[in-house]
This record gives sequence, C-alpha cells and structure tokens, in this order.
Amino acid sequence: MSTQPHPGKTSILSQKEIDDFKNLGYVIVRGLFDAGEMQEVTAWTDELISYPEAPGKYMKYFEQSLAQTDKRILSRIENFVPYHVGFSRLVMGPKMLTAVSELLAEPAVLFKDKINLKLPGGDGFKAHQDVQAGWDAYAPFYVTAMVAIDRSTAENGSLEMVAGQHNKGLLGRMWEPLTETESAGMQFVPIYADPGDAVFFDSFAPHRSAPNRSNEPRRVLYITYNRLSDGDHREQYYADKRKSYPPDCERVAGKIYKYKV
Repeated sequence: MSTQPHPGKTSILSQKEIDDFKNLGYVIVRGLFDAGEMQEVTAWTDELISYPEAPGKYMKYFEQSLAQTDKRILSRIENFVPYHVGFSRLVMGPKMLTAVSELLAEPAVLFKDKINLKLPGGDGFKAHQDVQAGWDAYAPFYVTAMVAIDRSTAENGSLEMVAGQHNKGLLGRMWEPLTETESAGMQFVPIYADPGDAVFFDSFAPHRSAPNRSNEPRRVLYITYNRLSDGDHREQYYADKRKSYPPDCERVAGKIYKYKV
C-alpha cells in the first residue's frame, strides 16, 4: 500500500503552512480540493454509505442516535480504500501524499482511512490525542488529514483543535480520553470548514468534537499517514482492529464492545 509522491509534482504546502504545523501541531489548508473534486468525493461517500455490510471487507460502525434513542445510525466507515477506486486514487494520489510528505519531511505511507459521518443525532468525540488509541505499537508518529465533505459548523459539531500541546508527549492515559483535569487550561479552537478545506494535525495534538444537533450531516474524511521509513502497518492495524473492535456485522451476539478513544 506504500506509494511515494510523484517525482514531478510541485509543492502543495507553503513554507508558512509547514511552519504552522510544526509550531501549532496542526495547519488549516483552505480549498485543498476544488468544487469539482468535492462533487466526486461526495458521490463516492454516498456510494460507500449504500454499500451493504460485508464481513472481512470495509468496516461499517453504527451508534445510537441522540435524537431518536430507539434508532441506530451509521457513524463511520473504515478500511474502504482497497474497495473503492475513486477514494484509493485520492488517498494514494500525489496531492495528498506530497502534502503529508512535506509535513513529515520524508515520503509517507497510508496507515488508516476513515469517514466520520456524524449524521443528525450523531455523537461527538471526547478530547483525546490519537496516540492514545495505541497507534504507538505500529509507528511513533502520524499525520492525519481531515477533509471536510460537508460544511463543519458549531451546530453540527466541528473539529476543535488545541495549539501548542503536541510537543509535550502523552498528556493522558492510553486507551482513555483526556480527563477534565488533564485538559484543564487547554483552549479548544473550533475549525469551521467548507467542503474541500483540510486540516492536517499530528498524532499528539489534542482535539475533540461536539454532537451533531443540526438537521444535516457533518461528514469528514480522515486519512492518516506515517513515515515510510517506519514501515507499512496498515494491514496489520486493521487485522488487529477486527479482533478488538470489529464492525457491527462481525460482532458476537451478546458481547459488549466499547470504543475507547
């Protein structure tokens, strides 16, 4: 699954954007994908949503709706790159790989691919660092690109980032979100985004999001990469995740599964 940036591709990010990422732990890149590209991404997302659940393939996860407590709604889809040509082309293409490689200062390799759907009534995510999910078992450092598919607003639970905490290492406990004590004093800045805007953040940057209280979805693409020199761990990661937190269609009846971070 390792693909290096196209050797003839010019830079994607400015030096200021690279410096902001180093200094803040994240950088916002407005309009990384244009309207035509986002029309395709939106259509591809609709296709993935319509795919039937399929054990052993892409991974679809559901949650209880906060708006209709008797209803389960699709919350996210993972591991879809091997099963969708369009997303594979985007995620493994020169634009994404070049941008991430510029932030890593060396070639990048895909680690995981996910779409958080956050449909109306969808829950948010507590404050956490991505490394708390046990990613350090595979590689020491990651860059995640969040690409807005729908508009992200205060009402639908936009991503919220904390600047300048990424160089302090692990701030909480593994497999647990940050507690109120651990996140006390952190300033969570909401990132309002239009379709095609992107946020690149490192795996030690604290972030969170609120539930979607609006009537519209807040779908975002999350693509995570690590340094190619640290190895290609994508297949092993998803093999391990299937065992510890399988998609709904692969679960054992009566067994309780808990999303930890």
